[in-house]
Amino acid sequence: MASFWNALTGKSRKNTEDNAPADSGDIAPTTTFAAPAFDPSTAADVSAFLKPVGTAGFDPSALHPLAGLGSDLTYLDVDDAALSAIPGGQSLLPSRGWSDDLCYGTGATYLVGLSLGGAWGFVEGLRKVAPEAPPRLKLNGVLNAVTRRGPFMGNSAGVVAMVYNGINSTIGYYRGKHDTANSVLSGAIAGAIFKSTRGVKPMAISAGIVGSLAGAWSVGSKALI
Repeated sequence: MASFWNALTGKSRKNTEDNAPADSGDIAPTTTFAAPAFDPSTAADVSAFLKPVGTAGFDPSALHPLAGLGSDLTYLDVDDAALSAIPGGQSLLPSRGWSDDLCYGTGATYLVGLSLGGAWGFVEGLRKVAPEAPPRLKLNGVLNAVTRRGPFMGNSAGVVAMVYNGINSTIGYYRGKHDTANSVLSGAIAGAIFKSTRGVKPMAISAGIVGSLAGAWSVGSKALI
């Protein structure tokens, strides 16, 4: 009964408030932080560390020690002692052996085949599209022909060049020299391997074409050196 009466009169709440501490909130210790005053006049200017190039105070090595900017310039060069020593092994580009020939030869042949195939597809696309067709249809036909012929010739030429360079390097290693006979024989073998699944006649035609191109390249490159 007393608790009911205290609830109605609020006597119990008053006693609780009287017994509460002075600070009934967060009694955890708090620290106050005051930001130090900033004086703009003491800030370093950009010109204090970024000086014009060529002045006496400019130190490029201070930009980053690991960059090695304070040392002399280094030039990318091919050491003559690392070049292929096989007679006739040098071509238009300095070569250190079969790996360089494989890389440069395959990449260059792929680009040439891709360009020739794209030109072939461009002409083919213009011929197949009707003259009265709208410009958008003509453009679509030309692009379809270019993307069909270009990668086809590029991939085929790249595969033949990769096989050719591998065979040519092997024959040159065992013969001890690189000459036109190596190129013609390697081209004929590479062409025959490329068409080996089509039968004897396609193999012979491919061998003759690739061997002729390889011989022409060998004679022409040696004439330009």
